[in-house]
Amino acid sequence: MKTEKDIILLSIKDFLSLKMLKYSLAPFFITLILMYILFFIFAGMGVDSLAEMQVQSTQTTIQNGIPHTQSVTTMVEGNSVVEYLMSFAITSWLATFFIYAIGGFLTLYISIFIAIIVIGFLTPFVLRELQKRHYQDIKLIGYSNLLTDLFLVVKWAVIMILLFIALIPFYFIPIVNIVAFNLPLYYFFHKMLKFDISSNICTKQESKQIDYFLSNKLRLKTLSLYLISLVPFAIFFGAVLFVIYLGHTYFLEVKKLRSAESTL
Repeated sequence: MKTEKDIILLSIKDFLSLKMLKYSLAPFFITLILMYILFFIFAGMGVDSLAEMQVQSTQTTIQNGIPHTQSVTTMVEGNSVVEYLMSFAITSWLATFFIYAIGGFLTLYISIFIAIIVIGFLTPFVLRELQKRHYQDIKLIGYSNLLTDLFLVVKWAVIMILLFIALIPFYFIPIVNIVAFNLPLYYFFHKMLKFDISSNICTKQESKQIDYFLSNKLRLKTLSLYLISLVPFAIFFGAVLFVIYLGHTYFLEVKKLRSAESTL
């Protein structure tokens, strides 16, 4: 009977093997390339939106004791927009703050989202390697197919986006906004990671049984992994370790279920 400490140590040992380290490079390079492409796409959109801006000013003059107000509209184009905005200290500070805060936030979230999608393609290979090393007596059955996989990914992604929208009022409440920001992505993270592993090892019935009896334990594990992924760059290299760790959990539970069935 393996304890949680045994599973963690065994997962780290497996992760540090040459084959698993090779697998861990794929999420890093693919996510990095995709993030690089997205950066230039969004940067280009941002530059285009700043390429032209209307600046309206109002001037009041007094003629013969009567005030006359005149509005002047000026079209500011190209780099002069940035120069105009940055000429004000408060505008410059706010622009810098929002660029770094929003940019860093989006970069981290998008990198986690992409890495989870990428690791889904590597999960079967990682689990087969675990089976060869530790669970040769357990047959990998699985219960998914390409159409099911695509449907579920789209379904969970849509729910995640709807959660982001529904939780907007909570983004302005200190402390609560931390949970509100992370809840939608954690939902997607939890669903994807759990499905990727269970659908490659278990039958559908076994997966339901494990979810029923270990729902809180699985949530605690995926939550811990999600919190680790919030550390910058951790998801790039740690995604394979996440699959190994949760994979051991599922292998051990499937072993129990099948042993119990064989004794009946």
